[in-house]
Amino acid sequence: MSAPDGSPVGAERSIGQLFASATADMSALVHDEIALAKAQLKQDVKRGATSGGAFTLAGAVLLFSLPMLNFALAYGIRTWSGWNLAVCFLLSFAANVLVAVGLALIGVAFAKKAKKGKGPQKVASSVKETAGVLQKAKPHPRPELPRDRGPAAVEAVARSSS
Repeated sequence: MSAPDGSPVGAERSIGQLFASATADMSALVHDEIALAKAQLKQDVKRGATSGGAFTLAGAVLLFSLPMLNFALAYGIRTWSGWNLAVCFLLSFAANVLVAVGLALIGVAFAKKAKKGKGPQKVASSVKETAGVLQKAKPHPRPELPRDRGPAAVEAVARSSS
């Protein structure tokens, strides 16, 4: 088994290797948080587009169906009930308005969901929290070498850690 940077597990790694590993991990974390923000923003945009489409469809139904549906429905009501033709036209108009109101309510529901979406704000707060933790982090103090140890001991340590 080996660590993410390729060194064997249990072997002591140099400061440079630890720093490189931490830098790679931070880079991966930042890239993952950016990808998460993009995914959440895409979902919010999709909900907003669905809402806009439902409002547009409600308007189109109201606009284009009125002439034909009003005539067909009014004459159908007149044939079925024998009522005055003006009352029949008012009833057919009311039916069209009900359909448009139903579609508009669907649009409102999706608009509320899109407005509630706080995906990028969550990720931004997570990034700020990570940055705050990293700013407070301090390196561990390194123990001082005894004065009696000469360059040979330092060279041996340098060879063993590379």
